[in-house]
Amino acid sequence: MMTGSERRTAIINQIKNSTVPVSGKALAAQYAVSRQVIVQDIALIRAEGNNVISTNRGYILNAPHTVNRIFKVHHTDADLENELCGIVDLGGKVINVMVNHRVYGHIEAELNIGSRRQVENFMEDIRNGKSSPLKNITSDYHYHKVEAESEEILDMIQDMLKRRGFLIEAE
Repeated sequence: MMTGSERRTAIINQIKNSTVPVSGKALAAQYAVSRQVIVQDIALIRAEGNNVISTNRGYILNAPHTVNRIFKVHHTDADLENELCGIVDLGGKVINVMVNHRVYGHIEAELNIGSRRQVENFMEDIRNGKSSPLKNITSDYHYHKVEAESEEILDMIQDMLKRRGFLIEAE
């Protein structure tokens, strides 16, 4: 016999993994409980912070569907804009830049660059001498966490970085 907590975990996973709305009637039948129990379960699932939406066809999870990948790259300051524009043009968002310094260790800075306009603003700040790119302290070797709507987009970004000679193969 399944506990209420186990049932709610199963329900949220089912809604999360479904490509179509999941009806309350179907959930009630599957878990051998009343429709009212499902309504109460959904209320508890929402209280846990899950954004479950009721539609006329059933329940769906309103969650941002993004994936991310970390790319190890190497390029000069002259190629910085080329790299960032290439990523955002393919639908990626550059979440951060990271370096592994031999003395200071792991250093990370948030970027959140998702458009050409944001690339321009970032490049303007670099050109105005406000600061120099973090990669400069590790001989231009650095990492970017990149977010996108699908693995296919991340694959296209990886291919572009490789073609432009920026991508460092996994060690």
